[in-house]
Formats: sequence, C-alpha cells, structure tokens
Amino acid sequence: MQTESSVRVTIPHVSLTLDQLLAAIRQLDEQSLSQVAQAILEKDRDVRMIELIHRLNQSSATTDISDDVLNAEVQAVRQARIQRSHT
Repeated sequence: MQTESSVRVTIPHVSLTLDQLLAAIRQLDEQSLSQVAQAILEKDRDVRMIELIHRLNQSSATTDISDDVLNAEVQAVRQARIQRSHT
C-alpha cells in the first residue's frame, strides 16, 4: 500500500487529450481519486470567489451614507424599540 507521500507522478513534457486524462484519472485508487476531486472543487471555489470579488469591485454603491445619517437611523431604531417595549 502506497502512502500519499510515496505516490510519485512524473510528467515531463507530456501532452494528453482530455479522454486520455480522464482514463488515467479513472485508474486511480479511491484516495487518489478523492484528492483529484478535492483539487477540482478548490479550483472551482477559487474561480467563483475571484468572479465575486470582480463583480463587487465593479458595482458602485447605490447610496453613500454619512456617519451622521447612520447614527441618526440607529438612534431612531433604538427609540422605536424602547417605545415598543413599553407598550
């Protein structure tokens, strides 16, 4: 039984078709196959996170709220809660 650290993959200047790559992946043992799946999921998660960051950076804030306006809104909500708790 080979451990993860003893598994050696040497691919100098190798060119594979997608079908060849898939065939090689299908030959992997369960643990190695799980590692390949995890690497693919991590790559997908990284790509989605980068896309989200780009979308957020491109979108502009619809309204800028000053600290004074924000503090006034917080005070109004607090007052409303106090009034509700007394009724």
